[in-house]
Amino acid sequence: MFHDHHLITKHGQGSAAFIAAVMTLLLLPAAAWSASREFNMSIDEVKIHVAPNLDYKVFGFDGQVPGPLIHVQEGDEVTVHVTNNTTLPHTIHWHGFYQTDNWKNDGVPGITQEAIQPGDTFTYHWQAEKTGTLWYHCHVNVNEHVGIRGMFGPIVVDPKHPTTVEKKVTKDVIMMLSTWQSAYADKYGTGGGPTDEADYFSINGKSFPLTQPLRVKKGDVVRVRFIGAGDGVHYMHSHGHDMLVAFKDGLPLANPYYADTVAVGPGERYDVIMEMNNPGRFIFHDHVDSHVTNAGKYPGGPITIIEYDGIPKEDWYVWKDKDKDYDPNFFYSESLAKPYGIYDSAGFKGAPLETGRRHRRQQ
Repeated sequence: MFHDHHLITKHGQGSAAFIAAVMTLLLLPAAAWSASREFNMSIDEVKIHVAPNLDYKVFGFDGQVPGPLIHVQEGDEVTVHVTNNTTLPHTIHWHGFYQTDNWKNDGVPGITQEAIQPGDTFTYHWQAEKTGTLWYHCHVNVNEHVGIRGMFGPIVVDPKHPTTVEKKVTKDVIMMLSTWQSAYADKYGTGGGPTDEADYFSINGKSFPLTQPLRVKKGDVVRVRFIGAGDGVHYMHSHGHDMLVAFKDGLPLANPYYADTVAVGPGERYDVIMEMNNPGRFIFHDHVDSHVTNAGKYPGGPITIIEYDGIPKEDWYVWKDKDKDYDPNFFYSESLAKPYGIYDSAGFKGAPLETGRRHRRQQ
């Protein structure tokens, strides 16, 4: 197994051994080209700013919503140490992974493990045997913890042999879609029931106008990774561009198809390929009309704007001053361009809350 170590020669010494080692690695089966990666993650009680008039208490992975990006390669062996700094129990389910001969790491309380109690640390081990867009989320009281407390984050597993369409991508974008119930924003242990009403809707934990523009240039090929976090169904619609729906739940489709509206249900992932060939400014939004509001007031919710480079911003443009608080990593694009690893995003961090927790044992 290849462990992220580099073979290095100095002043030409050992070059024969270096070449021999490289040739040996090249002759190994593809499965051998994998890395062992070890990460630490915490679960924290924080308050985030979802909309101009909505602050929300959440359980944030590393104190943020969505959680940090985990970006690895097919075949990698991954270890994640998870510390629960909150006042309630949690687990992490690694959504989409097969967990072959590894079911005890699936993260479901009462079935594969005991929940991680406040103050405890639990270590998960899994192999990145499935590729594409995956995600992780809590599996304790999912109706509240995932549905309205932000306990979700993205995982991208790069295939060792990408498809032809993947090789054309110049910009990678993640959109995690979720809902919020303002009536329960300030009290843990409440909300998320079938009669409770969602009245805020978001991309990556933010409702318009706190979302960010999708900035592109003509000729870009953008891969948008939709992830249905929470329990809402979102119909994402792109103005001015078709989307090539090329992947479903991480897997390449045998027959990709074009659409301008894509339905994303809870737990689903759709990867679409968009060719940036129509310069201008175009809204990109959820087409469930009630979703593009904040507590019933339009505009709000899962709205972004495709902004082409070089298009002037008129005084009446709603985001004419967006440069003042622009976050280039809002869609995880900068993190995805870095080497494999785990990446927090400063723009998703919440304000810490006092938890009154006790440190306990490591499991």
